[in-house]
Amino acid sequence: MAVYAISDLHLALGVDKPMDVFGGRWLNYMERLRHSWRETVTADDYVLIPGDISWATYLEEAYKDFKYIDDLPGEKIILKGNHDYWWTTLRKLDIFLKNNKLFSINFLHNNSYITDDLIICGTRGWKCPGDDDFSEDDSKIYTRELQRLQLSLESSAKINSNTAAAGERNIIVALHYMPFSSRREPSGFIDLMQKYNVKMCIYGHLHGEGAWKNAVNGEIEGITYRLVAADYLDFKPVRIQV
Repeated sequence: MAVYAISDLHLALGVDKPMDVFGGRWLNYMERLRHSWRETVTADDYVLIPGDISWATYLEEAYKDFKYIDDLPGEKIILKGNHDYWWTTLRKLDIFLKNNKLFSINFLHNNSYITDDLIICGTRGWKCPGDDDFSEDDSKIYTRELQRLQLSLESSAKINSNTAAAGERNIIVALHYMPFSSRREPSGFIDLMQKYNVKMCIYGHLHGEGAWKNAVNGEIEGITYRLVAADYLDFKPVRIQV
């Protein structure tokens, strides 16, 4: 069993909004992703998808995109991105999966998941204090997302304490937004991750060479950060090793 990650799939099988219009890296991206995924991931693996899954506005419109994901190998763990307008309550999302027989998809929302040797936590995240356009409304969303990450990390601590391998699993946090400001200044998300001894943080959201120049990759004070946006990875899921 291995754990892979890739975010920002921006699937558009149910609505007419493909990313091909951006040219370059996005040409034929859905077929390229399908091909590289099948070459890389096996049925026994996990794949973390931290946000911007589908361009659908409503959950029913997202069916074809979820079917696309469900048909790919592996167990998928999905969290919300800033463009996932179809996202609703966890109960409704789970009912949608059950009714449509989409059995390989799980949602990360105020909860956590355990694999053989890893604990997976996360939340969407948001803009961080220090960003030029950080507003009062942003501050409210930022605070709420910190609370969601706290709930996820707390749930992992409870689950881990009740297992035979307690203390042996490393924690990965998946976010949609980078947990640094655009000036690469640390945020409250990092404070929480350090408190819970998180070993790795993966994130997406950043697209194009200009944004990638500000991306934080590598180890800082015991936490390894990795950008896993699909276009950055050339639409190939990357294996996560802690």
